[in-house]
Amino acid sequence: MRIQDITIWERLQSMFRNSYIQQNSDIQAAGGLVPMVVEQSARGERAYDIYSRLLKERVIFLVGPVEDYMANLICAQLLFLEAENPDKDIHLYINSPGGSVTAGMSIYDTMQFIKPNVSTTCIGQACSMGAFLLTAGAPGKRFCLPNSRVMIHQPLGGFQGQASDIEIHAKEILFIRERLNTLMAKHSGRTLEEIERDTNRDNFMSAEAAKEYGLIDEVINQRPA
Repeated sequence: MRIQDITIWERLQSMFRNSYIQQNSDIQAAGGLVPMVVEQSARGERAYDIYSRLLKERVIFLVGPVEDYMANLICAQLLFLEAENPDKDIHLYINSPGGSVTAGMSIYDTMQFIKPNVSTTCIGQACSMGAFLLTAGAPGKRFCLPNSRVMIHQPLGGFQGQASDIEIHAKEILFIRERLNTLMAKHSGRTLEEIERDTNRDNFMSAEAAKEYGLIDEVINQRPA
């Protein structure tokens, strides 16, 4: 690795570490403590926070509500890993209650745009936009751990103001719902009518049910030998 590459990597480490602490309330409550790992190399010992070390192994975490700042970080990591190696898979681990549609769609579009396959794995929960991104992983490479929960539903929104503005926003929500349902049908193999029916209200699934529905490909109990 060239010195310039090392500098870029260290900057990305610092950006990801600081932003991850800022967006994760659990880490903030613990005083901003993130485990560190020490790695031996020809240049001596190097200390990484655990998430930066996993990023080096092409592992990305999507944890917590999906919002713009998190989405920008994940998109940056996806693009960086593509530049590092366009032929090697990227692994996205999801534990999210959902969140902003536009933020989630920026992650989705980047996942589809880059050359490497993005394997998705649900740990804990993948709800709403989290479930959408889980299903958007590369075919055959979408997984859930056995006690994960998946939930799909139609987009939520609220607006107040003049009647004409409310009408405009209502049309936008209906457009977004149609677009999300079309993409969900594409990735799950379900018909658009099935998706519309099954996302009308909150629809919770076990890992096995998510597999049967087509949202994931396999439920994994342990890493293959």
